[in-house]
Amino acid sequence: MKKTILWKWASVPGGLLLPTSLLVSLVLIAGAARVAAQTPAIDPAKARQYFAEAKALSDRDNGALWKVQLCGPLLFVDPDTRYAVANQADAEGKLKPLDGVFAGTAPEELGVANTALKWAGVEWTMVMWPLPQYKQPRLRLVMHECFHRVQSQIGLNPTDAQNGHLDSLAGRIWLQMEWRALEHAYWQQGNERKRDIADAIYFRNYRRSFFPAAAANEHAMETHEGMAEYTGFKLSTSSPEEYAVQLAAWLRAAPTRTPSFGRSFAYTSGPAYGGLLDTVSKTWRIDLKPGMDLGQMLARAYGVQVPAALDKGEAIRRAERYNGAEVVAIETEGEKEHQARVAAARKLFVNGPVLILPVGQEFNYTYDPNAVLALDDKLTLYEGEIKVTDEWGLLKATEGVVIVRENGRFVRAQVPAPADVSTTPLTGTGWTLTLKPDWQAVPEGRAGDFVLKRKSNP
Repeated sequence: MKKTILWKWASVPGGLLLPTSLLVSLVLIAGAARVAAQTPAIDPAKARQYFAEAKALSDRDNGALWKVQLCGPLLFVDPDTRYAVANQADAEGKLKPLDGVFAGTAPEELGVANTALKWAGVEWTMVMWPLPQYKQPRLRLVMHECFHRVQSQIGLNPTDAQNGHLDSLAGRIWLQMEWRALEHAYWQQGNERKRDIADAIYFRNYRRSFFPAAAANEHAMETHEGMAEYTGFKLSTSSPEEYAVQLAAWLRAAPTRTPSFGRSFAYTSGPAYGGLLDTVSKTWRIDLKPGMDLGQMLARAYGVQVPAALDKGEAIRRAERYNGAEVVAIETEGEKEHQARVAAARKLFVNGPVLILPVGQEFNYTYDPNAVLALDDKLTLYEGEIKVTDEWGLLKATEGVVIVRENGRFVRAQVPAPADVSTTPLTGTGWTLTLKPDWQAVPEGRAGDFVLKRKSNP
């Protein structure tokens, strides 16, 4: 059956005739656009709700977990518009009162991320908008970031250690075997749980036997991000039983959450060890110091003896309890793809012409911790969207930035070289760089390479 549409015509400025129905539609669209333009990117009522949830959870804990109040200044920021809403005023008057919250615009140089930072005279917990719709993951995220704001107060200073070895074939296999044994332990009691814990720590130690610096770097990240995620799980669950159910599911899904374990592993390992320690020790958090081994702490707490001598045959035998052959098969098959990703990244960001951005005292960067690819022990590609700032200006990248560490310190960032260094802003493959007036890109090193340097005084 055909539908007949009758048009009525109306005159608009300029003498043009338009169907009245179309004219009405255009007016409605224009009105909707004005409403959308006036609607803030962050709903203040929803922000108030989330602030109240976080405060109520922190008040209920009342400092019991880490001997400090976790919830303090909270800042939600929409990364697209940079619209910001806070639960309190800042010290410089940048945020204005609005419907029970404080609102304003975050400056361009302020990296928007889930993190803790100082801005406008306040130490904030920053969380990117929108937050998760469901309450439990939302509170887990907020409490995770609240931990980062206070962790220096409890002696667990932030440390961003490199763990690229966990993206190697051996690293990935034996990390997953550790997780499988820990998951199994959550469903067991008595001697069965002790056996699973012993297996998890055996896999942990066996993995580290391949990589001399692994233990120190893993410990640093487990203390930093691992304890933050443990805090989120601990406070967002209502009982040890709920924690165990949530954590077991978290462990089971860990291999599918991200293609890289180099930095994200601690989000899984930290709450896994923390939850098991909670079942037998009331003082382990008080005893925890930077660099301590959660595996050793768990072994002592459960009276588990782990052999000093590590043997491949023994590791494989233990892995049979957790279907280790499946992990080996999956990871062996995926190794070719992983190596291809590394080769492509090295070709673009390392072997080809590059622009070097030195690291100074104002160095800062925001990135997705699930999108990190280790190229070797020193070079890490932060994939996707990343923002880097320093005294030379602001770098925005959509296809990644390589950041180089030496002796545990950041020394430089690099991106594919620009075709023309005379343009403003500088641009290259997947990136834009807004330089401060007293900085420039000059040729240095290999043919086609450039380095940012401060201009000489005339």
